[in-house]
Amino acid sequence: MRWSLAELSHVKHTCASLMSLSQEAASWLSPPAVQLSPSPQPGDKAPSCPELPLPADNNRPTIVSFLRHCGCPVAEATFLELRTAAETHPQINFVAVSHSDKPSTEKWLESIGGTGDSSSNPVTVIVDAERKIYAQWGLGVTSWGHVLSPAGLLAIGKLGWERGIWNRPTESGSRWQLSGNWAVDAEGGVRWGGPVKRADELIDIEQAIYSIKA
Repeated sequence: MRWSLAELSHVKHTCASLMSLSQEAASWLSPPAVQLSPSPQPGDKAPSCPELPLPADNNRPTIVSFLRHCGCPVAEATFLELRTAAETHPQINFVAVSHSDKPSTEKWLESIGGTGDSSSNPVTVIVDAERKIYAQWGLGVTSWGHVLSPAGLLAIGKLGWERGIWNRPTESGSRWQLSGNWAVDAEGGVRWGGPVKRADELIDIEQAIYSIKA
């Protein structure tokens, strides 16, 4: 049997749609458990690892965001806040940690305009698909109320209505993964931050910057 180009295109589109549905469904499954360390609090020494060394090697303060899954409007809004701040604060490192896999993270970054100007101060992106760094910072699995609270869902909807930030395809990652934001000074001390209290919570970028400049 010979297939026309139109038929082949239709089959390809159908397969892609089925794959997308499968990936979206998988994002609602609870991820494997990881051994959690306590979340660092202001005044604590920041956790450090080869992928995210703190204090930073360049002796600058660092603002780090552990994102929700790639495709989530909150992850996108948070990343855009980091990218904008990085352009005007070249003396600060801005880091985003993704628990989606590398291909999905790279595709998502391309869809939202990349990491910023490579000649100035782009956001550093770390892929942590095994969630080891998330666990080091005390970020595990959340509850139904955290992800699906009516107020939280309304706030996420407002990102679309007011800022044009809507859900994008979720190709990997879990909707149940807890996110969080921290500011760390040049000596590796935590100045601000913690896990988010609800899935729609965005980084308070001004407070994060103020905490390491004060």
